[in-house]
Amino acid sequence: MQTLSWIDWSVLGATLIVIVAYGTWQTRGSQNVKDYLRGGNTSKWWTIGLSVMATQASAITFLSTPGQAFNDGMGFVQFYFGLPIAMIVICMVFIPLYHRLKVYTAYEFLENRFDLKTRTLAAILFLIQRGLAAGITIFAPAIILSVVLGWDLLTLNIAIGLLVIIYTVSGGTRAVNVTQKHQMVVIFIGMLIAFFLIVDKLPQDITFTKALEIAGASGKMEVLDFSFSLNNRYTFWSGIIGGTFLMLSYFGTDQSQVQRYLSGKSVKEMQLGLIFNGLLKVPMQFFILLVGVMVFVFYQFNEAPVNFNPTATELVLNSEFAEEYKVLQNEQQLIFRDKQKIIEAYTSSNNPEVAKFIAAANAANEDIRQEARTLIDKASEKQDLKVESNDKDYVFIHFILNNLPRGLIGLLLAVILSAAMSSTASELNALGSTTAMDLYKRNTSEKTEIEMVAASRWFTFLWGIIAIGVACVANLAENLIQLVNIIGSIFYGNVLGIFLLAFFFKFVKGNAVFIAALITQVFVIALYFLNEYEYINLPFLWLNFVGCMIVIAIACLLQIVTPNNKTAHG
Repeated sequence: MQTLSWIDWSVLGATLIVIVAYGTWQTRGSQNVKDYLRGGNTSKWWTIGLSVMATQASAITFLSTPGQAFNDGMGFVQFYFGLPIAMIVICMVFIPLYHRLKVYTAYEFLENRFDLKTRTLAAILFLIQRGLAAGITIFAPAIILSVVLGWDLLTLNIAIGLLVIIYTVSGGTRAVNVTQKHQMVVIFIGMLIAFFLIVDKLPQDITFTKALEIAGASGKMEVLDFSFSLNNRYTFWSGIIGGTFLMLSYFGTDQSQVQRYLSGKSVKEMQLGLIFNGLLKVPMQFFILLVGVMVFVFYQFNEAPVNFNPTATELVLNSEFAEEYKVLQNEQQLIFRDKQKIIEAYTSSNNPEVAKFIAAANAANEDIRQEARTLIDKASEKQDLKVESNDKDYVFIHFILNNLPRGLIGLLLAVILSAAMSSTASELNALGSTTAMDLYKRNTSEKTEIEMVAASRWFTFLWGIIAIGVACVANLAENLIQLVNIIGSIFYGNVLGIFLLAFFFKFVKGNAVFIAALITQVFVIALYFLNEYEYINLPFLWLNFVGCMIVIAIACLLQIVTPNNKTAHG
């Protein structure tokens, strides 16, 4: 296990304490609902833009995305291609409407347009998926840091959760926005330093251009995939179509994002904030993936472990499969030595024919890594232990801990924990406000401003405890960034469809939408599991599009068949 120096502990502790203390101090004493839930409508566009970005960029982004690029290359960036399109639609349609109606949550609008039960259903769907996601955004960095640093997982889950609860409960939306602005600064600085240090650690004769050529020789620089194959999860078309629908759902109907821009001073500030996010987000994701590709190039010149998860390695080496695993380690060393000669020949000649041998060596290395994962799974099964053999999420943290200088390790750990806190804070803030405004206030007698602020604080605190609980019982998926997107894809398409019906299908009334949404949710969950068990081939990114289209089609059909269906508001 790695140990941190006192410098790393100091940098890590000071960064987190300053962020929490600053957020709590800056936003103390919110006495009315507008201040607590909409930040008093004082946010400028750059605060909104950075806050929106920080909400989406959880710790999972900085742990999983470089690992994704290390394994699969730059193609994951296509997932974000729909984002700028979604930002334009939200700026033109969603924001003016939300602002005109002066809503505290996105779901208030649905009661105005349809009825109370449709508003309540959409709010509950949001609470389910975002409550689960909040637990995962705490669990993701906690599980990885606990494995590589030997820290206690339960303690980490509780510590991250409590730090977030302190300033989110205290200051509400403004506290989240204020802290996220500073967290994004820490994150940008940390990632830029990491990138330049990786490039600096490459051999003297390997320039950045040559590093890209080496990565390209192994297929890591293939950004665009225009194929229509559903076997490829990330393609240009799944990004533009599925990604647009996912981003529309997320930024237009998910309260954790809607609440960020509802705090804006004016419609213009809200719109500029989202456009800023739309312009910066794709380059940011491209850069984070590029960091992962550079880590891949670094390990072309420096020996890597067969598996980056130290707990998995330890488990298999203490099992009956230890000898087989050691054989794989020796084989990997031989491939590494051969690869050094091939890369030397390639960089001196730039002969594209030699590039094929680099790709072949890396393919052979990947086969060994796959065999190692199989052995880890067998050892895990034999000892009845849940150990993650897929090591994508451990690649970047392994590089940080083993190759960065003291002090910078603390800074990068602060980046990871800041990202976890910023994303979780938005989620708890939104979960608390949705519970308070859409369920509690709407179904109880009239409450005073002070009573509603107190209720919002209590609900935020309660969701914080639930998120910590989810984190404590969570299990690792294939890749954490995919797990969060899968949860979103199962619910988001349906909710987006409800909102699109509200905006553009004026003849459809409340009962038709409510029934259609219930049917659609069951259907989408069924499609997901049919794909998981390989009865059908439908990558999760398409569930947003499918769910959205199904709820619109069923609602329109029901309204035509039962034209007397009325909404509570006529």
